[in-house]
Amino acid sequence: MLMHTPLHPTEVAFFTECYRPIINGVVASIDGLRAGLDDANVGVTIVAPHFPHERDDARAIVRLPSLPLPTSTGYRLCVPYLSPAARARISRASIVHVHSPFVTGWLGANIARRCGVPLVFTYHTRIDEYAHYAPFEPRIARAAMIALTRGFANATDAVIVPTAAMQRRLREIGVRVPIAVVPSSIDVAQFANGRRSFETRALLGVRDDARIVLAVSRLAKEKHLERAIDAIAHVRGAHLAIAGGGPDRALLEARAAGRGVRERVHFTGALAPAALPDVYASADAFVFPSPTETQGLVLAEALAAGLPVVAVDTPVNREVLAGFGRLAAPDPVALGAALETALAAGRDAVAREFARRRFGRARQVESVIEVYRAISECRTFGTPVRDYAPGSESYR
Repeated sequence: MLMHTPLHPTEVAFFTECYRPIINGVVASIDGLRAGLDDANVGVTIVAPHFPHERDDARAIVRLPSLPLPTSTGYRLCVPYLSPAARARISRASIVHVHSPFVTGWLGANIARRCGVPLVFTYHTRIDEYAHYAPFEPRIARAAMIALTRGFANATDAVIVPTAAMQRRLREIGVRVPIAVVPSSIDVAQFANGRRSFETRALLGVRDDARIVLAVSRLAKEKHLERAIDAIAHVRGAHLAIAGGGPDRALLEARAAGRGVRERVHFTGALAPAALPDVYASADAFVFPSPTETQGLVLAEALAAGLPVVAVDTPVNREVLAGFGRLAAPDPVALGAALETALAAGRDAVAREFARRRFGRARQVESVIEVYRAISECRTFGTPVRDYAPGSESYR
């Protein structure tokens, strides 16, 4: 059965716990890769949870039955059931590519094993950094999530990570299978061509020529947006616009009031993806206070828009920015000083070109297809598979 695995995939099945109508970096990454594979004549079927009242477009999407979670969240608990028609459709795939180590991930792994096709896992999220959401002691939850990541990754043929920092992290926790470093892509041209306007600046909370620092993020504990709020208190006259929704809005509003900057901190709520290019174009600097990302897709978007970027200094952020933007210690004074410098610097056309080369869709798709080919050749011919990183001659 393994000998029938084609070396150039024509059909791939994606399995994900996180998909539309949810809007976040994981969904953007999945949709970007799907669009790129479509352009390369590789068909993609997406298996994702059913959400009440969600209507899918013409794309190939299989919805699993799902239940609401007991916590206040938009995510759903998947029921791992596929109809016979859906199973027949997915069985045509020559690669199973999972984007979660939870229910959909194990369902995809089971189907890959039954069909005798390679299994790839993209590590989008450091789930151990979300241990505070678990209904038991955080240290135990963190250890359990690390064990889950290690066990699931080692059950696959290869893992894709968006940064070399995450490759090192997975090796540290005991992942042994080949790991490919492939940055997630964005539509660079879309973000480079955003339009600056008074209307969009008003949406961000400013109706004059005051300077706007932008953050695009889910409003949640692990994003550490309080650091951006504290920092804006040290940037005279500047406003902070936070684009995104999430459970911590009230806490962040209280934080801004407590720091005496409530009139200079503005919350837009969740925005449609199509609105974001104009949002980036209408801001004057970008701040990224999160230390928990595997890549931080919004960093790539900000670079593509030419915005001067300030991020907390972490291995991932350092790698993604690659010398563009400014890194700062995670304290208000340091972040505030870096933002002052960024606001004075203005937009960066060179950063736009870097984003085009590093985060363009064609590069990601070429690398992912190379991963698919390498593990298919390994299964068919016993060809050894090694780790892969951008700039290397080959994944093999």
